[in-house]
Amino acid sequence: MLKNKTVVVTGGAKGIGRAIALKFAENGANIVLNYRSSVPDDLISEIKSKGVECIAYQADVGKFGEACGLIDTAVSNFKTVDVLVNNAGVTKDILIMRMSENDFDSVLEVNLKSVFNTTRYVSKIMLKQKSGAIINMSSVVGVTGNIGQANYSASKAGIIGFTKSTAKELGSRGITCNAIAPGFIETSMTEVLSDKAKQSCLETIPLKRFGKPEEVANLAVFLAENKYITGQVINIDGGMVM
Repeated sequence: MLKNKTVVVTGGAKGIGRAIALKFAENGANIVLNYRSSVPDDLISEIKSKGVECIAYQADVGKFGEACGLIDTAVSNFKTVDVLVNNAGVTKDILIMRMSENDFDSVLEVNLKSVFNTTRYVSKIMLKQKSGAIINMSSVVGVTGNIGQANYSASKAGIIGFTKSTAKELGSRGITCNAIAPGFIETSMTEVLSDKAKQSCLETIPLKRFGKPEEVANLAVFLAENKYITGQVINIDGGMVM
């Protein structure tokens, strides 16, 4: 179902974004890979080795003009956008009493405003073709909150509300919009945790392990292919939040 489709992945250079880009490529989709600072050359080669095309585009998608440039590049090269995966995200963890205005604003700009930017611009394309899938990366802390992550939790909770509203607005034209809420996934963010912190986290997870980026990627592909799931927030967290 994804062969020769065009998939845009924001924040696609590493971690979950990288896994998502590779998984869509394995399923025959051409990839427009967004990155903010750098993208490994081996990633582009690995994606192309799947027999698809890949374009890497540098942009801060928290800025509307740059987000539009990303989508325009996808359209100019592949004529359309079939799937948009909003994965770009940052953290600036600190207790709220010490959190600066910039700590708050910058996280919401990258994590939440970027989702608005890309979705607003791509929606015109998808409305015209009467099809499309938008997948937004939220987090379990957008559901539960977390100490020291008021900014991050707010951004991820905002994505949930945005996803549901978008699903209602665009659904009549055959466009789906869903959110994925990962728990602890094996990425650079969890690698820096101490052994004690990792053990503490594992105690909250019924499956007693961290998730793998590939497992999140499998879910993203499933949501892109399924045309009768929309407006949903799917936790992928080993049962941590039930």
